Amino acid sequence: MIKTTSVWPSPAKLNLFLYINRQRNDGYHELQTLFQFIDFGDELTITANTSGEITLSPELPSVPTQHNLIWKAATQFQEFTNSSLGAHIELKKSLPMGGGIGGGSSNAATTLIALNYLWETNVSLDVLAQLGLKLGADVPVFIKGMAAFAEGVGEKIIAAYPEEKWYLVVKPNISISTADIFSHPSLTRNTPKQSLSTLLSQPYENDCEKIVRLLYPEVDKQLSWLLQYAPSRLTGTGSCIFSEFSTKKEAEEILKTLPDSVSAFVAKGKNTSPLHEILAKSYLADIQSN
Repeated sequence: MIKTTSVWPSPAKLNLFLYINRQRNDGYHELQTLFQFIDFGDELTITANTSGEITLSPELPSVPTQHNLIWKAATQFQEFTNSSLGAHIELKKSLPMGGGIGGGSSNAATTLIALNYLWETNVSLDVLAQLGLKLGADVPVFIKGMAAFAEGVGEKIIAAYPEEKWYLVVKPNISISTADIFSHPSLTRNTPKQSLSTLLSQPYENDCEKIVRLLYPEVDKQLSWLLQYAPSRLTGTGSCIFSEFSTKKEAEEILKTLPDSVSAFVAKGKNTSPLHEILAKSYLADIQSN
């Protein structure tokens, strides 16, 4: 018996720090970064059915359905499990696109987790993570569902437990090319590797921030303004920047003063993904109903 309609969170993430250790001969960069989820994101309403078809709505501007990571994840999972079942997936988009907070990767992970539950295919998280890696480097972090320290090119992941602060996340009205940042000749590529305990005990930084501020005056201006009020920095290589606060009230006070030319929201840091909290509640409800 398949389960029918349910609603699943697709949370954003922040890179609390990002250090680039070296560029390899194959062009990829080795790095050290710390991922933490936040309790804000997109939402997927998924209706499992017996049609064998995967349908998705609405179609996003400039992203045809066949290029959407939700559709890719669903069709890949259907093929992997050899399932005859289908699903209709409705996306409620709240996260800004191209912001470096993992919207597409999170969508893919939520799709894999939810269909595994709804179709009762019982694929392990480790195998789901391997499937997710084919869709994007960050997808396994969202599938594992724990705040994580990543090394190498992002494939070496261990659980981490940073402080769960309140964040004001701001996106200036621009898009940033990751390729442009990582190919820039002035990018720092020689930050020494350090242990996680050492990195957690010192102020967090992002090696990409200097280049982004150089190339994108809007980011530089917004970051300079936020730094007056709280520790603030770039997340990943996207255009989103975030400020840290001890309380929700402090973050909301600064949110009120932002101009209309930026999109922004307040969120709580979460070391356990909201997706996994819902998944655990769903399995618990199943046990209690049997």
